[in-house]
Amino acid sequence: MEMGLLVAFWALSLTLVLTPGADWAYAISAGMRNRAIAPAVSGMLLGYVAITSVVAAGVGAIVASIPVMLTALTLVGASYLMYLGIGVFLNPPVPEAADAEATAWSNWLIRGFGVSGANPKALLLFLAILPQFTSQTSSWPVYGQIAALGVAHILNCAVIYTAVSASSRAVLRTRPQLARLIGRTSGAAMILIALVLIIEQGMQFSL
Repeated sequence: MEMGLLVAFWALSLTLVLTPGADWAYAISAGMRNRAIAPAVSGMLLGYVAITSVVAAGVGAIVASIPVMLTALTLVGASYLMYLGIGVFLNPPVPEAADAEATAWSNWLIRGFGVSGANPKALLLFLAILPQFTSQTSSWPVYGQIAALGVAHILNCAVIYTAVSASSRAVLRTRPQLARLIGRTSGAAMILIALVLIIEQGMQFSL
């Protein structure tokens, strides 16, 4: 595929990943738990792998063309994000010295997948952006180009979210009060994003 298009998309993707949102909030909360960074970030990356696969296979366009299905997916994703946000807000994570971790590795993985993979906004974002960076004259098929672009985005996510998680743990390790405040802020951010998604869908439904 054309290297210029790939580099341009990589730069755009990096800008989007650097913008704080639900992924950042989850990465921060994971950073303040022992041995949670790897499964949490891996879960979010798997979510983007799933979205890339859906878009490359053409299923995303079908979902986007059915308003009822898209609304249902949005509400499910928003509800799950709100559930996670409430949990983090009520029980903010704090860096712990002990190796034992109350929450299983698999739970962090599944929750991470839910944060990114169950986000219909991310699906629509991929539907709107990825096709603009593909070329019909390329020797690669369109689905192959989309897969390559998806990999570029996933690599950006891997680097940035790991850095966010690790930094939050390093900075807040000796500041439990600040860690609780940041944790509650992360939870509140998840709840706010979920409410915005739900309100948006309610406004569209009323129209």
